[in-house]
Amino acid sequence: MAAAETIARVDELEAYLERDQAKGLLRIATAGSVDDGKSTLIGRLLFDSRGVYEDQIAAVRNSTVNRSTGPIDFSLLTDGLRAEREQGITIDVAYRYFATPRRKFIIADTPGHEQYTRNMATGASTADLAIVLIDAHNGVLPQSRRHAFLAALLGIRRIVVAVNKMDLVGFRQDAFELICGSFRQHLERLGIADACFIPLSALDGDNVISRSSRTPWYEGPSLLEHLETVPLQDTGQAQPLRLPVQYVIRPDAGFRGYAGQVVSGAIRAGDPVLALPSGRTTRVKTIVAWGGDLTEAFAPMPATVVLEDEVDVSRGDMLVHPAHAPHISRRFDATLVWMNQQPLRLGQPYLIKHTTQQLTATVTALKHRIDVNTLDGEPAASLELNEIGSVAIETTRPIFFDAYASNRATGSFILIDPLGNATVAAGMIDDFRREPGADRAAQSALLDLDFQASRLTPAERYDRAGHYPATIWLTARQDLAYLLERKLFQRGCQVHVVAEEVESHILPEVGALLSAAGLISIFSVSTLGSQERDRAQARVGEQRFFAFDPENLPASDEEAANRICSALESRGIIAGSRFREGEGI
Repeated sequence: MAAAETIARVDELEAYLERDQAKGLLRIATAGSVDDGKSTLIGRLLFDSRGVYEDQIAAVRNSTVNRSTGPIDFSLLTDGLRAEREQGITIDVAYRYFATPRRKFIIADTPGHEQYTRNMATGASTADLAIVLIDAHNGVLPQSRRHAFLAALLGIRRIVVAVNKMDLVGFRQDAFELICGSFRQHLERLGIADACFIPLSALDGDNVISRSSRTPWYEGPSLLEHLETVPLQDTGQAQPLRLPVQYVIRPDAGFRGYAGQVVSGAIRAGDPVLALPSGRTTRVKTIVAWGGDLTEAFAPMPATVVLEDEVDVSRGDMLVHPAHAPHISRRFDATLVWMNQQPLRLGQPYLIKHTTQQLTATVTALKHRIDVNTLDGEPAASLELNEIGSVAIETTRPIFFDAYASNRATGSFILIDPLGNATVAAGMIDDFRREPGADRAAQSALLDLDFQASRLTPAERYDRAGHYPATIWLTARQDLAYLLERKLFQRGCQVHVVAEEVESHILPEVGALLSAAGLISIFSVSTLGSQERDRAQARVGEQRFFAFDPENLPASDEEAANRICSALESRGIIAGSRFREGEGI
């Protein structure tokens, strides 16, 4: 009987652990002005949900800086630094963990003072949801707008506006609605249209865990009810594969594994992968784990991948899906949060840490400094501590990135002082298609150019070159592109490769220009996407456009180049009988 009871308890424990493992995780950051009650709210949330231990509660009760007239000073459950307890403000980022029967939570209690904006940005950088507190008695303050802007800037699209200290205004509905109307306009300017507004009193616990009878006019959920039911953000599994290589494992001559974290997407045995920056395409042989080989690894799992072919891959390289490659460039625009006492210096070399690679970078231009209160850009010569600006950055070699708005892992970076090794800035890469001001005008002018405005006819060009123009669209196989260029050149063709340094949003127009000049152009840039491909096909014409999926080409560059030449011959771009190896025109 005892044995059966023990087995039943073990089964019950295993079932509990399995249910606990299946719970979703919500990462939360708090934001707001000084004394809006962020730490008190988190302390109350932890206390009422039984997320703190008895010894922690006893330590707070016995604290000599207990400032509360209630049962305990809830803010002391999160404010851990002595300076925080003495001043009654949050300085550092405090992380607290708790769980309910429905969900797990990680809360980052971030500072409210403008002086510690960099700390707030650090705490919110991994959050899925932000709680912006507003003091009902003081109304919307500039720092409240500032932190909402930072939350939006860091990609947090789920915002809870907690109108705290409703007890100081008698829980009046008109006071709550006045704040909601004012702050909702600010959030709409930030692109956040469906924020949740909750009236509460963190000190008394109204609408924190359960709905309060002192707000009968409020029909929405309590704070905890909302946090337990808000849809979780996509963990990145639906995004394209990004696996930055952190370490090459080679214990002996018979094994070579590439270890790293899958920061987005999923990878399976047998999947095709593109190795960057080499541009070589191969397939996944196995995914090795401690307990045996895996059939699949997905974000945010660590993985050790063994490839079918010998490919030159080292730390800092990246494995991606061939059809969904990231952008590759030495130049990009970004938004910087400056975190150092020493101001930003244009042209000074910094170290940039991006995914698993570290290299030298230079801030080449400061486009403008952002006024976080008005959201307007203003001219500036430099960035000071806690200031935010839009900059242009150039690295010593190409990096592989996505816009921060679409992928936090590959769209974020930090800048490091190479002398003191201090982190001086955190950056978010902008979407390269979003070009402001004069850049947009220049881009529009390029799109509108008439590339056919020539007094030489296509027939005259054909008589001289012996072939028709064509645009060949490859994805990140540079070795193949240059081999194909050599083969076509040896056959007398006027041919040119476009690779590496050209931004993908202008490639269709570059293709149209080269086609108008009668050339065969070969594009091999990893940023080639479906939108650019479709636009390029429309610009040069379907009969003269060739797109080759890496998955459908032979792994051998020689075989792939011969297949592409055959495709050009079959469509009449080049004449097979006239051009042979070494004959020329």
